Amino acid sequence: MMRFAILIAAIATLAGCATPNANLPEAPLSVSEVELQGPDYRIGPGDTLAIEVWQSPELSVTAPVRPDGRISSPLVDDVLAAGKTSTALAREIEGALAPYVQDPRVTVRVAGLGNRNRQTVRVLGQVGTPTALPYRAGMRLTDVLTQVGGLSQFAQGNATLLIRSVEGRRESYRLRLDDLIRGGDVSADRPLLPGDTIIVPERYL
Repeated sequence: MMRFAILIAAIATLAGCATPNANLPEAPLSVSEVELQGPDYRIGPGDTLAIEVWQSPELSVTAPVRPDGRISSPLVDDVLAAGKTSTALAREIEGALAPYVQDPRVTVRVAGLGNRNRQTVRVLGQVGTPTALPYRAGMRLTDVLTQVGGLSQFAQGNATLLIRSVEGRRESYRLRLDDLIRGGDVSADRPLLPGDTIIVPERYL
């Protein structure tokens, strides 16, 4: 969680020094998409998972998440991974390994993001339920925020970033979610595109 907060702060600093583009500040990003997931990222089909079993290298594998949302790993029947966080999936695999391995300790890491993210909008950080939502034509910020349960009480909504691929480059734009959700300013609503990522940072008191 601390690493994710540091990444958010670094990106916000970059955005604060940005030049305007499409009525929103933009800034280049230096971190990878995988680093931006955060601990609450929900695994989906097409993602690649690195599964490490402590002191059992023969059970540690890299597994793709199949279209049905499941993965396969040694000694474990097919496990549903889609929709779960890395931590939740690790605990489930530990339970499946318990009959074969004494005190199994499993770590799951998302090593790669699948193509599904090109047709989704991801919402990370201080919202009710950080997740990836299927994109649909005409989707706007208000649609997404409704589906993820709005902002958390710790959200710094007006420091939110929208990360978007523009002609092969990743660019970021500042969003005003406090003004939109808490202030009712409809001018802060924005149309979204497939592959967009919205990052809502934590407010520091």
